[in-house]
Amino acid sequence: MATQPESAAAAPAEAPAAKKPGAASALLPMLLALVGAPAITWAVCQFVLIPALKKELSGPIEPAAAHEAEAAPSGHGHGKPAAADKSKDNANAYKFENIVVNLAGTMGTRYLKTTFLVTGADAALISTFESNRPALVDVTINVLSSLSLSDLEEAGSKNLIREKLVQSYNQSLGRKVAEQIFFSDFVVQ
Repeated sequence: MATQPESAAAAPAEAPAAKKPGAASALLPMLLALVGAPAITWAVCQFVLIPALKKELSGPIEPAAAHEAEAAPSGHGHGKPAAADKSKDNANAYKFENIVVNLAGTMGTRYLKTTFLVTGADAALISTFESNRPALVDVTINVLSSLSLSDLEEAGSKNLIREKLVQSYNQSLGRKVAEQIFFSDFVVQ
């Protein structure tokens, strides 16, 4: 009878030893996830995303972007219009670049910097704007510097500014030349 308790005592000692390999196999999925996720992420970036980006970025430059890249180093300072944009889509358009004005009621602590394109149906828009540039820059500065910070925070303020500028240009020129304004830069600081 003494041999039975020894064999019974030996059986429970072997049972925990059998469970240990099962515990290691339970950790296997977690270990695979910890090692596999970064490896899969690297592979997707290396073989899918980076080649797609290289292909997209090495494509041809659009003509409008190339024209802007050529016109950018022209050296126009603050408050001076740039040369007219002569691309096919904007044959009757004149670009004002980097117009900077102090906002009304801010004692010179806040300003507006903008770049915009003036378009119209008149075929002589470009030559009209170039020949009257000093007067039109003055009109632009007067309209924009009359704006207060609260004017710019109102809903639809850019549309009102567009209308004011178009009316002021046409009044200054004595005829309807400007029809629409498109802002490409509008920063209040």
